[in-house]
Amino acid sequence: MPFKFNAVRRGKFAKAKYRVTNWAGYNEALRQRGDVTVWFGEGVVSGWSAERSGKRGARQRYSDLAIETCLTLRVVFGLPLRQTQGFVRSLLRLMELDLPVPDFSTLCRRAQTLEIVPDTRTASGPITLIVDSTGLRVFGGRDWMREKHGLPKARKTWRKLHIGFDPEGGEIVASCLTTEHVGDPGALTDLLDNMAGPVRRFIGDGAYDDAPTTASIRRAFGLDVELIIPPPKNAVPGECAARNAHLDMINMHGRMAWQKATGYGQRSRGEAQIGRYKQVIGPQLRSRKMETQETETKIAVKALNRMTRLGRAAY
Repeated sequence: MPFKFNAVRRGKFAKAKYRVTNWAGYNEALRQRGDVTVWFGEGVVSGWSAERSGKRGARQRYSDLAIETCLTLRVVFGLPLRQTQGFVRSLLRLMELDLPVPDFSTLCRRAQTLEIVPDTRTASGPITLIVDSTGLRVFGGRDWMREKHGLPKARKTWRKLHIGFDPEGGEIVASCLTTEHVGDPGALTDLLDNMAGPVRRFIGDGAYDDAPTTASIRRAFGLDVELIIPPPKNAVPGECAARNAHLDMINMHGRMAWQKATGYGQRSRGEAQIGRYKQVIGPQLRSRKMETQETETKIAVKALNRMTRLGRAAY
C-alpha cells in the first residue's frame, strides 16, 4: 500500500503542523460540547410523554424522544444507567419541571427496540463517501486480577463498527454494528442501506476490491459513481473498465502517483474519525446485548455529528 512505502524511515520525517485560523469560534464550539443545554433542549419537554398508539394494552409512559435524550446524555458524559437516571432527575429539578424520569431498567429495556430519530444531512448534493471499520470491546479487561489471583482466561469478544464518512461536511453519514466474524464487504450492504442522498465518489481500502462489492456500490449509487479502491499487487485486468484504468496508471506511474491523482489519501480522514470516536465516546461498549449495542453506537454517531455542527477547526 502507498502509505507503507516509507514505513521503515517514518521516524525521520518531521510531523506536519497545521495552523488553526478560527481559534475563537473553535474554542467556543469545544465549550458547547460540554454544555448540558445543547443536549437537553427545551423542545424535549413538549414531547417527553408518549402519545396514544391506538393499540390494545396500556400505553408507554415515555416517548422515544425521552428515552433517546436520556441515552444520549449517558453516551456523551459516560454515565452508567443508574447515574443517568439521577443526572436527568437533577436536570429536571433545576429546570423546575414536574416530569417523571425513566428508571434504569426502563432505559435498558426500551433501548433494545428504540427507533432513533434519523439524523439530518447537511450536504445537499452528491458527497464523497469514505468507508472504514474498527473494533469495539464488549467486556472490560481483568488482566491484573488474572495475574494476581490466577483467574481463568476470560472469553473476550468484540464488535465491529462500520462507518461512512463525508470529508466535506465532516459528518458520519452512515453506520452499522456487526459481530467480529463479519468482514467489511459483508457489512457494506447494510451500511449503504443507511445512506440518504447521492454519492459521487466511494473511497475504501483493498478489502472492497471484488466484483460483488463493486456491483453493490453501483446498485446503491448508480453507474456513474467513482470507485477509488486500491487493487492488490498481483491484480490482473478484468471486466471493470474503471479498475483497469487504475491498474494501468499504477503500472505506468506507480502507486504513490496513483494515490495523489485519485485522492486516495483522504481515506486517512476516515481513520481519524474512528480515532475521534474512541477518544470522545470510548473504545468499548457499555451495553451487553447486541440490540442495545446497536442503539448505543447509533446514538454515539449522532452525538458526534451534533458536536461537528457546533463548529470545526479551519486550517
